[in-house]
Amino acid sequence: MAHQYLLFYKPYNVLSQFSPASDTPTALTLKDFIPVAEVYPVGRLDRDSEGLMLLTDDGRLQHRLSDPRYGHPRTYWVQVEGDPTPAALTQLQRGVVIRDYRTHPCKAVRLPEEPPLPPRNPPIRYRQAIPTTWLALTLREGKNRQVRRMTAAVGYPTLRLVRWAIGSLTLDALAPGQWRSLTAAECQRLRAMV
Repeated sequence: MAHQYLLFYKPYNVLSQFSPASDTPTALTLKDFIPVAEVYPVGRLDRDSEGLMLLTDDGRLQHRLSDPRYGHPRTYWVQVEGDPTPAALTQLQRGVVIRDYRTHPCKAVRLPEEPPLPPRNPPIRYRQAIPTTWLALTLREGKNRQVRRMTAAVGYPTLRLVRWAIGSLTLDALAPGQWRSLTAAECQRLRAMV
């Protein structure tokens, strides 16, 4: 039997699991969007994060994508409060200390303009006197709330966090709450990545 590989655009305020959480029994879950049996998320996105999730029933691939030894790239578009300095971007690129852990080097660049994302519901808080800036961070590791902790560590708290890509797979052509199966070519690229 062939394995299933799905891409899903997780909306804000949705849990990255199929069953409800005991502390938030009314929260939306993957089950509210994906009617496919026996697939499981590869990694997680926090409830207050949005973006690309990969789901599969291929246990071997799921393990390799989740195991830190295989460090595949994940790109996040991050809206931060303030206007990060070049020194702050250099700190992010070299790695920062968060909770007694030094993050691995990553790619951190300022986006030249706001990315073409749908509005978030609810919208982020807006402060007239404080600008916001969009960054693209590409990491090869994934600790709990790592991106948020990294931007806070250099003085620029995260306001909105969207995982744009996992390797060469992107959110392109998906709207929040939509999912689709990977093409044969995408499956081949995914296997080559791990």
